[in-house]
Amino acid sequence: MALSVVASSSSSYSQISVTRQYDVFISFRGEDTRNSFTSHLHSALRRNQIETFIDYRIQKGGAIWNELVEAIRDSNLFLVIFSENYASSKWCLRELVEIMECKKKNENVIVIPVFYRIEPTHVRKQTGSYQKVFAEHQRSTDRKEVQQWRTALTEAANLSGFHCDYHRSTFNTWKVEKIFSNISGLRKYHRLLMIVPFFKVFPQICRIF
Repeated sequence: MALSVVASSSSSYSQISVTRQYDVFISFRGEDTRNSFTSHLHSALRRNQIETFIDYRIQKGGAIWNELVEAIRDSNLFLVIFSENYASSKWCLRELVEIMECKKKNENVIVIPVFYRIEPTHVRKQTGSYQKVFAEHQRSTDRKEVQQWRTALTEAANLSGFHCDYHRSTFNTWKVEKIFSNISGLRKYHRLLMIVPFFKVFPQICRIF
């Protein structure tokens, strides 16, 4: 069962409870992480009864983009798995724009970036592999839309999140818990703290920043 989001108004002491269908929406590039990192993460969330949307839940024959937008708007928290080829997918970039729009419209929405084997600065500034793919986007896609993608990447990469790579041998759980507790409204999603041990034990050691 999905968690409830409670929103309060400064002009009223009343609270409005909004129940969304999904606790977590995972945005990721399939060819990079579907059969590795993302599948392990999804399994960990399911084991802890956290209702999670992942793209294979889309009904065959359905209107894919419409279903994705509906799922995004019906989610509480987003885990965006940035990987080397994430920006090569126009679907992923449009998905990210929609996610960041939801965050702007609703202060209770939480976006957590996960940088999987890629430097956060490459995402934030569109350098490295992202620079190469954006050179192609500039030639083949409307300039306004490309700028929306750049803005969404920069905004998402500036949020507190996880950096997962093969080069770190230590991981401080208390730092993760501190990040979670300091994100506005995250205490409404207390079950999502189950994500912490996942990032602690996953072979690609994760560090918080």
